[in-house]
Amino acid sequence: MRLIQWNCFQSFRTKHEPIPKLQPDILVVCECENEERLEFGKLTPKPNSFVWHGELPAKGLGVFSYSDHRLEIMNAFNPEFKFVVPIRVSNSKSSFILLAVWTQKEKNAPIHEYINPVWNAIHYYEELFSEPVILAGDLNSNVYWNKSGKVGNHSDVVDFLEAKNVHSLYHRWKGIPQGNEPDPTFFLYRHKDKPFHIDYCFASETLLTDGFNVQVGLHENWCDLSDHVPLIIDL
Repeated sequence: MRLIQWNCFQSFRTKHEPIPKLQPDILVVCECENEERLEFGKLTPKPNSFVWHGELPAKGLGVFSYSDHRLEIMNAFNPEFKFVVPIRVSNSKSSFILLAVWTQKEKNAPIHEYINPVWNAIHYYEELFSEPVILAGDLNSNVYWNKSGKVGNHSDVVDFLEAKNVHSLYHRWKGIPQGNEPDPTFFLYRHKDKPFHIDYCFASETLLTDGFNVQVGLHENWCDLSDHVPLIIDL
């Protein structure tokens, strides 16, 4: 299974052309417009299954299946955690839970505390981790912004997931600690000299028994479309 996560910087319907060439089975798109605006089959390749959640028709969280996997937002979804969305992904052979993420800064929170909603959401959804889980999306976070003494920072989220046997695939693939990423996923103002690694895919150990591979898009291939590059995971 190939999962691709990408923050498209809005207007996915005008930017999707490179994505089908990468042959995703599951595609998580942050800042994605809703189905009405995507106009499947006309402006955007029609998926076999699709879910979307957002407050603005032009800017939400979209998940596409271009495989035999069906997608369904779970009844457990709590709108309080509006952009941490639990989705049942299933076909005739298997099932897992996808926590699709696009973090938003909470009102009155310091500018770099995007991770707090994820910290709260994974505790609320803790029972879901009894099943195989993939958490993927734009977390807008890195240990670079950890605050000493702050509970619920980036490292706390990573440690919580590790305790559930859910691992950051990029860091495991590279064999490096959080904060030492040589491959940026985001370029501030699209400038190559302002790189950050803020997009992630975590997966349960039980999903990794046959191995996995990780690719990170290159700035020169994606900067005309977005300030983010895609994260490509093969399981």
